[in-house]
Amino acid sequence: MPGWKLSRRGLLKAGGATALAAAGAGALTVGTASAAVPASKRFDLSKPSYDVLRKVLLHEKHHAMQGMAFDTENRHLFIAQVRDGSSGDDLCINRLDESGRVTGRMHIDNAGHGVSIGAEPNGSDTFVWVECDSDADDDGGRGTALARFKFADGKAPSGVRKFFTGSKTITCATDPVNKRILIRRKEAGEFTYRLYDFSSMDVENGTFTDELAKITQPVLGDGSVTFQGYAVFGSYLYTLDGEGHSDPADIDSFVTATDLNTGKAVERFLTKAGKSLVYREPEGMAVTRTSGGEVRLCFGFASRTSVGDIDRYANVFHKNVLV
Repeated sequence: MPGWKLSRRGLLKAGGATALAAAGAGALTVGTASAAVPASKRFDLSKPSYDVLRKVLLHEKHHAMQGMAFDTENRHLFIAQVRDGSSGDDLCINRLDESGRVTGRMHIDNAGHGVSIGAEPNGSDTFVWVECDSDADDDGGRGTALARFKFADGKAPSGVRKFFTGSKTITCATDPVNKRILIRRKEAGEFTYRLYDFSSMDVENGTFTDELAKITQPVLGDGSVTFQGYAVFGSYLYTLDGEGHSDPADIDSFVTATDLNTGKAVERFLTKAGKSLVYREPEGMAVTRTSGGEVRLCFGFASRTSVGDIDRYANVFHKNVLV
């Protein structure tokens, strides 16, 4: 298939405090914020997690899943991953159905790492949002703009529009319930999030108007965690951090909820979802709404069949309790 190249403190709920202290999660912190997002419920991170899919082999079977996004209208899940045999910044976007079956893929050259992506339904089509114009032709490359294009199985993207050109380390996440997009990029040396309604998008000029929120990322844990993805629902940002481990006793994967109106991290919880997976590594987050109307916060983990196995499998879990 042809590729494509585009030239500080909150209150913890009682249920989470013990786990946080035991795991050494660090104090919850506050970033700077400028926002007026309509207040919404948030996911209770201390509640149990449930399976969405397990041990799915994606198109690029030797690379871990990265970012993901749901098209809740057409019932698709999109998962990004680095391409097998690439220099490190070429991506594959997988399309999956609700059973976890891969139903399509697109290749994107010189894109970035794919930490987080977006999906925008338009009738029976889906427009994918993904970083592009990587700043390095290797595994350290990160996008300098966002590309928007219609997903077309096995084809090179066409009708591409770029947004936020000239950025540093840019990615995005989409809120399919409230029809919004959250942009994450480096600004003045700090990771900054900006939230927009899709209704304020100017496709032809590659711009958004009517910014709903702007916050800097609060310090996560002790400040040296491995960032693995994020999602947005209503007035809350959710982030995932942690590393891969072969021993469940070493699991350090945390989910954090941050209020977009204040920049305050209000809950941080150690998740052991999928703890039986072999070499379980946190990768990617997304929000979805089921056909029955339930809203879910989803987060992914890459795994192997054995520590030395070259194949990487995609696994997704969810939380569904709103408070």
